[in-house]
Amino acid sequence: MIKSSTWCGIIVAGALALAGAAQAGSPKSYQVTGPVLEVSDSMIVVQKGKERWEIARDAKTKIQGDVQVGSKVTVMYTMTATEVEAKAEKAAKKP
Repeated sequence: MIKSSTWCGIIVAGALALAGAAQAGSPKSYQVTGPVLEVSDSMIVVQKGKERWEIARDAKTKIQGDVQVGSKVTVMYTMTATEVEAKAEKAAKKP
C-alpha cells in the first residue's frame, strides 16, 4: 500500500511536468511600459527610457482603456518570426 504522502508527491510531480510541457510549446511573453508616442490600427509606439518601441498590433489585440498619445500603457507582446532564411554551409577546406 502506498502512503498518502507518496501519492501527494506523485500528483505534484505530475502537475509540474504537465505545466512545463504546456509552456514549452508557447512563446515567451514580454512587456514594455511607458507613454504612448503614436497609435494606429496597425501599431503602437511606446517610449521606454531613451528608446522608442514600435510594436505591431491587429484586430485581435486586446485593448483595455482609452489608448491615446501621452497615456501610460503596459504592452504585453511575444516575438514572432516573419521570415527565416537558412544559409548553405561552406564547404570544408581540404588539408
